Amino acid sequence: MDIDGLTNLPGYLDADGQRDLLATVDALPWREDLRRRVQHYGYRYDYSRKKVDADEFLGPLPAWAGGLAERLHRDGHAPRPLDQVIVNEYQPGQGIAAHVDCVPCFADTVLSVSLGSACVMTFSLPKAQRRVDVLMDPGSLLVMRGPARYDWRHGIAARKSDRWQDCVIPRGRRVSLTFRTVLIT
Repeated sequence: MDIDGLTNLPGYLDADGQRDLLATVDALPWREDLRRRVQHYGYRYDYSRKKVDADEFLGPLPAWAGGLAERLHRDGHAPRPLDQVIVNEYQPGQGIAAHVDCVPCFADTVLSVSLGSACVMTFSLPKAQRRVDVLMDPGSLLVMRGPARYDWRHGIAARKSDRWQDCVIPRGRRVSLTFRTVLIT
């Protein structure tokens, strides 16, 4: 992979761990005020103001998220403790616009664990007119720090299948767990 600061680790979670996490999040309430369903833990991210502040504190991470956050930190993928997670559900045909996670809101490392279906995430560096596709398999961990975190935009095209290495990969339901450390100003 030729993006400085980007690490993609297939198989970070085994099949049993993925199944257990999906069952856990599916038993919890979903917010449905976006084009996709989401759950917020630790702190709520305010999409309209593009901000997180102390008033948005929801409480400590629940045990299922806290355990995974501790593992990510212990394994050296997060330089500091993680205190926020957003669970996003993507049905076939849904995506997310290219973006950089809120710089003043979140610390230097963003981590995303994929559950369910595989999909291709596209990273773009507009000033250099570069694009790099990354396959995110079920159970994979994507770590963005440095230039991958701050300079490159990342997004998922709204489509029902992806092309990867001359193969067409149909999309199923994908759930991402995106972990961050909140910066309160």
